[in-house]
Amino acid sequence: MLIHEDCLSAMKRLSDNSVDMVYMDPPFFTQKTHTLSNASGIRYEFSDVWNSREEYLKFIKERLIECKRVMNAKASIFLHCDTAASHHLRVLLDDVFGESNFRSEIIWTYKRWSNSKKGLLPGHQTIFFYSKTKDYIFNTFYGDYSPTTNLDQILQARERDARGKAKYKYDSNGSIVLGKEKKGVPLSDVWEIPFLNPKAKERTGYPTQKPIELLEKIIKISTSEGATVLDPFCGSGTTLVAAHLLNRRYIGIDINPDAITLSEKRLEMPFKTESTLLKVGSGAYQTKSQRELSILQQFDCDIVQRNKGIDAFLKKYYLGKPVALRIQKEHESFEDALALLSNAGKKKGCSFLVLITQHLTPYMQNILPDNMIVLPSLECVLNDEIEQQLGNL
Repeated sequence: MLIHEDCLSAMKRLSDNSVDMVYMDPPFFTQKTHTLSNASGIRYEFSDVWNSREEYLKFIKERLIECKRVMNAKASIFLHCDTAASHHLRVLLDDVFGESNFRSEIIWTYKRWSNSKKGLLPGHQTIFFYSKTKDYIFNTFYGDYSPTTNLDQILQARERDARGKAKYKYDSNGSIVLGKEKKGVPLSDVWEIPFLNPKAKERTGYPTQKPIELLEKIIKISTSEGATVLDPFCGSGTTLVAAHLLNRRYIGIDINPDAITLSEKRLEMPFKTESTLLKVGSGAYQTKSQRELSILQQFDCDIVQRNKGIDAFLKKYYLGKPVALRIQKEHESFEDALALLSNAGKKKGCSFLVLITQHLTPYMQNILPDNMIVLPSLECVLNDEIEQQLGNL
């Protein structure tokens, strides 16, 4: 069900105790009008400008009260916010749902890059998790152990000593007692889920769009198949798509007609972007050998993973453009290494290219592009080489 209306009046028509979960992603009190365009040039916009904080909090509280009314006894609510008003919203949630029904403060953490802000770069948002009663649905999920986990912690049983402290368990012969089969590490309240890549197919161009992966996780821990999920500020419809993919029913409400139209379109062909990071972990991006890393770490550079032609970029620009580095691989010809670096450097608009090789001959020097420097040994001073090249321009 999709409803084009202010969620306060729309929810008043819903029956008491009729939904199994609420995900609420309201305006954050940013005091901005958010605008964004998609690849087709369609422009989406919504206002998050308020006359006062009191006006904003009254708006949210009225809608929280309606959310509570339509939630059944086993239902939970997840309120998404950021630092603009999270401390005020937590108090509102305590007032409406009761402090004893607070379950978790979920931290959604991600990597985003910007140099425009003074101070610490924001890298997370907050999702407050409350239930209507103590008798709420919660599905436990397990993840992998940390690579640093001691093997004994996984295999060996433990018991309490006379002081109540945990210790490893041994039998009467002093032999290790094996523990029960472990399921893994229970899901924590810090979720590392990538922010949507600007080029992701899942991207719609709607401001503040959340990744489906995030909503799927929320829905999975708090509902079963066939449950009804309510999103009073459905925006681009991410919650509804996630619910559809997980065989849940959904109710999406938004006062913005463009949001409803976009949600309808997404629900016709629901899909999500698959994240390699989530599938195989961050190790999938670590493609450099220890030898290559030890070489690159001698330069003031940013190491690049998963690029065919470039291993790193110098942090310092020359002629206002980046400088790319590549190490000739052990089973790679000089010509192949040169071609890969040269082609990749052109695509990235590099002013200089640096190829690191263990063997340098006069022939190699003769076939180099004008903007390429070859380091025959790690003792060469890179900046001196570039400054010399600049002097010849």
